Amino acid sequence: MMSKFADSGLNQSVLRAVQEGGYEEMTPIQSQAIPNILDGKDLIGLAQTGTGKTAAFSLPIIQKLLKDEGKRNPKEARSLILAPTRELAVQIAENIKGYTKYLHLRMALVYGGASPKSQVKAMLSGADILIATPGRLLDLMNQKHISLQKVEFLVLDEADRMLDMGFIRDIRKIIDRLPKDRQTVLFSATMPKSVEGLAASILKDPVRIQVAPTATTAEKVDQHVLMVPKGRKRQLLAHLLKDEALKRVLIFTRTKHGANRVSRQLEQLGISSGAIHGNKSQNARQKALNEFRAGDIRALVATDVAARGIDVNDVSHVINYEIPNEPESYVHRIGRTARAGAAGVSLSFVDHDERSYLRDIEKTIRQQLPLMEDHPFHQEGMTPLAETEKDDSSTADRSGNRSRRSNSGKHKPNRRINQPKSNSAKPGSGAQRKGRPSNRRSRPA
Repeated sequence: MMSKFADSGLNQSVLRAVQEGGYEEMTPIQSQAIPNILDGKDLIGLAQTGTGKTAAFSLPIIQKLLKDEGKRNPKEARSLILAPTRELAVQIAENIKGYTKYLHLRMALVYGGASPKSQVKAMLSGADILIATPGRLLDLMNQKHISLQKVEFLVLDEADRMLDMGFIRDIRKIIDRLPKDRQTVLFSATMPKSVEGLAASILKDPVRIQVAPTATTAEKVDQHVLMVPKGRKRQLLAHLLKDEALKRVLIFTRTKHGANRVSRQLEQLGISSGAIHGNKSQNARQKALNEFRAGDIRALVATDVAARGIDVNDVSHVINYEIPNEPESYVHRIGRTARAGAAGVSLSFVDHDERSYLRDIEKTIRQQLPLMEDHPFHQEGMTPLAETEKDDSSTADRSGNRSRRSNSGKHKPNRRINQPKSNSAKPGSGAQRKGRPSNRRSRPA
């Protein structure tokens, strides 16, 4: 298996651009995908985020497009790359722009949240490479501004997220208007049944490559859980950000309103920050992302929908201010750090009502996340659980036993879980009050 780009058979102008970007060695996903795509095979690629997927599909397609370089028809695209979010589409376009800077290939970018006028104009002369989000693309196709009748190559990037966002109908409508004789590549970080079904219906005898088990977390991410009452999360975040080691921090919330609220709170604390989510205009989202990438702001607050396009080097910490209710989203969130072989840290705030989410995440990633006790609100975060424990709680495990609150049925019963023992507790940290029964169990050797 080839390991260097110089041995890949790519055009010298492409290799020059890649080398100028500082890349000589292929990543595992690239070394497996590039030869198969060059051979004309349909392909399913599974890999964690930050593994070089964009180059894995774009470089061989660029190579194959050179065969008829300059032969474009008005409003037509020769290749189509579908992405779930504006940010990811822009990021793919930036990478491809770098790879093709010594070539004469025309690229167009189509996405929602921005005026369609410039996008329509970009397609007037046709495009060798069209990068698009499904909704806006379908709109412009229906308005006769874009034709896909000559598409030779189709790429679906982050297919699992596109389906999560409800794009399956748009995707199928787009695919129905593509030529049957084409090469199709599908990349996804996870492979739920919905993606398997889509792949089976649109790919022909695909090669399947996988460089990491589905729904596993990046190996170099140092992951921690912090138990904290919901009302104390703001103070815990402020406490952690006093540490200058948290240099470039990506903070996740579950809702758009939550992202705005956390960003405002950070600004009140004198911490430079920005927020990106679906309600922000494309210009505002791109401005915040550029400022974060340039180091002009220390923290960026984001929702899961916006997260897929965040490709920023040297993110030191990912903080799950609110842990996701979809376990796969946890994998993608923490994959924003520890990119390109670097190390990173993820800190997940978990309140009493979020413990079922934590259990689902641990089941999905097949590992128990260590508990960080060395923070001011640990004991308070554990108290609701301790108050519902029985005398034998020190020997219980996280088996999903239930404890009921006597509140006249106002709330649903909460599942009781015992937290894992952390290796990070320090003497005198107050992590365990004297005389209290321990609710923790040691991790197996």
